[in-house]
Amino acid sequence: MSATSTSPSSAMRRAWMAVLARTPRADLEAALNCALQGVPPPAYDWLRPPEIGLAMVRGRVGGSGDPFNLGEATVTRATLRLRTTGDTPAAVGVACHLGRDRRRAELAALADALLQMPAHHAALHQQLIEPFAAQQAAERAERRQDVAATRVEFFTMVRGD
Repeated sequence: MSATSTSPSSAMRRAWMAVLARTPRADLEAALNCALQGVPPPAYDWLRPPEIGLAMVRGRVGGSGDPFNLGEATVTRATLRLRTTGDTPAAVGVACHLGRDRRRAELAALADALLQMPAHHAALHQQLIEPFAAQQAAERAERRQDVAATRVEFFTMVRGD
């Protein structure tokens, strides 16, 4: 994103929101404090305070077939708007993650709002999103390796006439 751009692309925002949704609260809080360099975060107003609810989890038969309802999962979501001075548009931060951690939803929504602001975007992306995205990719690769090591290949031997 260039320094003159006012809003990130939806693909960029979707990517960093996915990283924020998977980041543990302690890591998120420490990284956000470090990125803000000890300065308190800007004031904000709640559009939707952190709330806990249920979401239906859907699956697909065979991974790509007909959809079916697998069950419900607990989720926490929050939406806030940064208070602005002057004629700067207010950034709205949104967060939704699995689990019941209200503080984590607050931190993720705050990070989302700050990442939309050109003044904070570069520092937050470098100190918050990039390290956690790399860590999560490494964890996924490790899980894939563990699963691949236990994979069983089935085959049919053809008998003669």
